[in-house]
Amino acid sequence: MSQSTLIGSRGSKLALTQANMVRDMLQTRHPGLQVEVEVIHTRGDLDQGVLRSFGGVFTREIEHALLEGRIHLAVHSLKDLPVEVNPDLALVASPEREDVRDVLISRQGGGLESLPQGALLGTSSLRRRIQLQALRPDLSFADIRGNLDTRIAKVERGEYEGIILAAAGLHRLGWQERISAYLEPAQMLPAVGQAALGLQMRADEERRPLVEVLNHPPTLAAVSAERSLLRSLGGGCQAPIAAWGRIEGGALRVEGLVGKADGSQLVRAEVSGNPADAEALGVQLADELRRQGADALLGAT
Repeated sequence: MSQSTLIGSRGSKLALTQANMVRDMLQTRHPGLQVEVEVIHTRGDLDQGVLRSFGGVFTREIEHALLEGRIHLAVHSLKDLPVEVNPDLALVASPEREDVRDVLISRQGGGLESLPQGALLGTSSLRRRIQLQALRPDLSFADIRGNLDTRIAKVERGEYEGIILAAAGLHRLGWQERISAYLEPAQMLPAVGQAALGLQMRADEERRPLVEVLNHPPTLAAVSAERSLLRSLGGGCQAPIAAWGRIEGGALRVEGLVGKADGSQLVRAEVSGNPADAEALGVQLADELRRQGADALLGAT
């Protein structure tokens, strides 16, 4: 195909880095293909106070641009993409996933054990808070907004003792040296879709075959199971729900966690099965978490 392709992206440094990564992948796979990136400002970028009020604040305007034909492809951080999507749109590919772990960036360096008693951490994620409280009940938390460089600067100014971020974004920006410690999934189960990109197009987009070749089947199976879990539990991006799917020994293994908003109670479960049954495994995992009381915990948030 000879069509030019227009990618829609948020304007943050990380979002543009990710969009340019996909542009480069497309041009490598399809020499001569014209690919451009267009910045689309989202409500989440313009109003940092809305993040807990509804889902899709970082994706809605980009999806509108797809539906209106102003762009051909959207590159999302998959954890930001709501699990209920417009039927006229399709998640056509997810390239190979980055490191799923969360990381600590602290003023004094070191891991969670190095933080002083009662240290103030910056995070707006209930998922992170409830797991951190289980590890260090003495810690205190405050919401933090802004792009990655803005958040890191707040630690350097002493506004927070540390912040928790996704490793993937720092890796993609080449900022690994800023990481004080990695939090293993046994300590901190990641968000649904964390470290994965979601490449979204109109379902009837004729350029779709150009993008589908970028798909990494193990990643898509893993995130499909995670998103199915989230959909089954009725949770959104800001709910205290965590999940991690990965292929091990040919099977898809999926762990899930749900917690009470105050961190006083967590439930955790795991299922495994055929990667071809990813969505069914997500539902199975949701059912197992419900048997442990997940609905009551989510109802208390």
